[in-house]
Amino acid sequence: MSNLFGTSLDPFTLTVFAALFVMSFMVVTVSFFKLFQFSRLGVGRRSGAEQILNTWLAGQVESATQSASARNSVLSRILHAVFTGMQARPGETAYAEELGRQTAISELATLTDRLRMLDLVVQAAPMLGLLGTVIGMIDAFSVLSLSQGAADPSALAGGIWVALTTTAVGLAVALVAYFIASWFEARIERERNLIEVLISAAIHGRVDQGKTVKG
Repeated sequence: MSNLFGTSLDPFTLTVFAALFVMSFMVVTVSFFKLFQFSRLGVGRRSGAEQILNTWLAGQVESATQSASARNSVLSRILHAVFTGMQARPGETAYAEELGRQTAISELATLTDRLRMLDLVVQAAPMLGLLGTVIGMIDAFSVLSLSQGAADPSALAGGIWVALTTTAVGLAVALVAYFIASWFEARIERERNLIEVLISAAIHGRVDQGKTVKG
């Protein structure tokens, strides 16, 4: 395989480029998987959960439980667990809260699944780029040491090209993976905060305009 200067790439450099390509493919694959998963699990569907909670706090227990039983979002599944605990053991709020938190832990564990792969790319891609830089510079200095008299600039260009390109590609892959991972983590953190609020509101009531609203 030849670069744009027409010089052949050594096997080590080809390995670096191949690894960076695999990592970029991994980022794309994980990103689409997480987008599909978030949509399927109902991440961010706050309005529906708010309606269910309002129905519960208004004293319409059966209607709220039936709406939550549809389980079409993360928040509704957690509310259903809390409602089930409240009805199974009336007066034992700790039991209902524990059921809600257990469900929340399970849901959040599913949401964070495979995000570690993006973190791996963020850390490893720049290191691979740096490895390519070192290999390219070694190649350039090797050509320089073997040259008789003045070195031919075109002969050195191949190694320098490899050094710069692998670094740029590694950093680009890492930056894309970082921003994507940060976006997913921000959505998960927002969902975590909503979960805490809904569990507390379903059990202890909700503060609305300075007044405590209880079911």
